[in-house]
Amino acid sequence: MPNQDAGQPERDSRIAKLHWYCRLFTAGMILLAILGLIAVYSVTTRHPQTDDAEIFANYIGIAPVVEGPILHLNVADNQRVQQGDLLFEIDDRPYKYAVDRAVSDQAALEGQIVDEQRRIRAEVHAVTASGAASRSATANVDRAQASIREAEADVTHSEAALDRAKAEWTYAENNLHRVEPLLAKQYVTVDQVDQARTTEQASTQSVHEAESQLALNRAHLNSMLAAFAEAKASAEQSTAQLQQSQSSVLTLDPLVAQRQGRAAAIANAQYNYNQCRVYAPFDARVTNLVISRGAYAHVGQEIFTLIDTRVWWVLANFRETQLKYVRPGMTADVYVMSDPGLRFTGVVESTGYGVIPDPSILGRFAPGLPDVQRTLSWVHLASRYPVRIRIQSPPSDVMRLGESAVVVIRGYKRKP
Repeated sequence: MPNQDAGQPERDSRIAKLHWYCRLFTAGMILLAILGLIAVYSVTTRHPQTDDAEIFANYIGIAPVVEGPILHLNVADNQRVQQGDLLFEIDDRPYKYAVDRAVSDQAALEGQIVDEQRRIRAEVHAVTASGAASRSATANVDRAQASIREAEADVTHSEAALDRAKAEWTYAENNLHRVEPLLAKQYVTVDQVDQARTTEQASTQSVHEAESQLALNRAHLNSMLAAFAEAKASAEQSTAQLQQSQSSVLTLDPLVAQRQGRAAAIANAQYNYNQCRVYAPFDARVTNLVISRGAYAHVGQEIFTLIDTRVWWVLANFRETQLKYVRPGMTADVYVMSDPGLRFTGVVESTGYGVIPDPSILGRFAPGLPDVQRTLSWVHLASRYPVRIRIQSPPSDVMRLGESAVVVIRGYKRKP
């Protein structure tokens, strides 16, 4: 009994130490759990991640610009093609005929232009000749006018000469009548009477000559008036011929104006002919091929789709509370569901700035007043915005459009 009482304090001491160690271990575990939670929260907050992501790439539908039966189809569904590879060929014979017809039409037009140019050159000579004839006719009119003025002057001079001759004849006749009675009374000599008679006869002859000259000058004046009328008519005819020749020269302009239209027709026909062969515009993969050789291809109707394999993105949806930790230029780790062991590196290119509002919160906009929902929802889920992440150097055989992915954003830095 004394030995047992002596060992009891030692046992109590060991039990007390054991309880103290248990308390210390429990406190350490709790502290480690708290530190772990803080670390997890810090990592998930400053390096946000999401599994609501998909692989994305640009894609286009391949549709022909021209229509016709497909003669050759050089691709298969899901086949990889390189830029410049021939995808398919459409029967090009109708379009080749169209090119030949357009070229022929242009050659015919050029022939018409050459013929018209020859005719115009002849018309130009005709214009020159007509101009010379017009100028000559004008000169003839001027000469005829001068001749008329000269003839009028001659007529005036002849009328004055006739008046003078008549006056002299009247004087001579009166003088003869005065001296003849004086001869019987011998107041004058016979010689004086003969001289008076001779003067009277000479005056009479002068009157006749003056009358003849006046008639001749009047006839010449009438001839000059007729020549003037003829010269004037000839000048008007030459002017009309000159204007007609000048208008004939301008007929080449409509033909020359057709050149651009014919050249455009050739270019359009050649373009359609070249579109009968469709080539890959970039490195891509064929998908959704639902047509075969011999089918009739229609303009604008898609034959298959090409997925652009040069650039791949991840569209990751992050909660709005995480967007402040996501900035363009940050790196990101991308994991695809098909091979979770592979990790791809990406770079954040942009973040989304708009999504469709939730009608259960915002209501609906309709004519009249806004339709605001009456709800008692105590929990509001954070909206998600798409973030575009470009994958760097992705293997083309692994990437698939629409594949699920997990994204972890790296490289967060606190704003200064």
